[in-house]
Amino acid sequence: MELQHAPAVVLLGPRQVGKTTLALEVGEPLGALYLDLESEADLAKLREPELYLTRHLDRLVILDEVHRVPGLFPVLRGLIDRGRRSGRKAGLYLLLGSASLDLLEQSGESLAGRTSYLELAPFSVLEVGTGEQDRLWLRGGFPESFLAPGDPRSLRWRQDFIRTYLERDVAQFGPRIPAETLRRFWGMLAHHQGQTLNVAQLARGLGIDVRTASRYVDLLVDLLLVRRLPAWHANHGKRLVKSPKLYVRDSGIAHALLGIGDTEALLSHPVLGASWEGFAIENVLVSAPREVEAYFYRTSAGAEVDLLLAWPDGRRWAIEIKRSLAPKLEKGFYSACADLEPERRFVVYPGTERFPVATDVEAIPLAELATVLAGAT
Repeated sequence: MELQHAPAVVLLGPRQVGKTTLALEVGEPLGALYLDLESEADLAKLREPELYLTRHLDRLVILDEVHRVPGLFPVLRGLIDRGRRSGRKAGLYLLLGSASLDLLEQSGESLAGRTSYLELAPFSVLEVGTGEQDRLWLRGGFPESFLAPGDPRSLRWRQDFIRTYLERDVAQFGPRIPAETLRRFWGMLAHHQGQTLNVAQLARGLGIDVRTASRYVDLLVDLLLVRRLPAWHANHGKRLVKSPKLYVRDSGIAHALLGIGDTEALLSHPVLGASWEGFAIENVLVSAPREVEAYFYRTSAGAEVDLLLAWPDGRRWAIEIKRSLAPKLEKGFYSACADLEPERRFVVYPGTERFPVATDVEAIPLAELATVLAGAT
């Protein structure tokens, strides 16, 4: 958990882990104190937060849903500085939040230089194992959805999550937005999974202005529900597509928004290929080193790479994603590689064996690529 590196660790993400369980798993060996800021009983303890927390400077204090009490951040700053003066420079607070927008703004103002940020992504294929990959793809990585006793129960949980999140949680992070309007917008993004962003088209589809549509996209990205994958832009000698691609980040949420409840429905749905692409991209990026930046590459002439990973030292990996057991590369991928000169080239596919498909290009199972990236530096 990197608790040794900073006085406070901010753990962000919409993943509903039953964060009490997570907190206890992290905290029990450290004698941690856990406070749920949605609990009236725990909130009552913090009516005088400095007085209460001063009594526990010798313990790791875990504050769940910390963005609900923004007044805590100035208090935490003072207590962190006090701990530093007494020689304790790490492991004071673990702050849990279900979204990034408001939490990042608050902590950035008050805890700059005192925090380490970690994103808690949904379950990945490395966590559940290759034997559960298809279930993970269908249901997504939210634990209660993935672990549900059947597909109907899983779908119901995701539908309830979507409704509750839109009606209750989103209101905390910005101006009031009608829940049904935002749900329709989110559903439109699921239908356009993996397509380049066309704000004007989205605005027309919902009957709103372009500025409002842009604000909705920004909100869903900030809430870690949608990924905005930028286009690679460093090659000035080519006419490049510049608009980002959008993906609903959790495949199970995307399927719930589209009314896809089981594998048969998924395999017959037009979003099949785009859903697999988004699922693969999320698993790759969860596994990649934190310093790696992700892009896609496309030129007006048709050269294209689904995912381009760029290291700070200039290394690049080109990754094509195919929903086929016999993946075939198109001319556009080779043209893109000629432009980009990537160090490594992969085709991610849903099979179980790793094999060459062309000179310097390997077909690789998703879990194996995730493992390679997890060990990369």
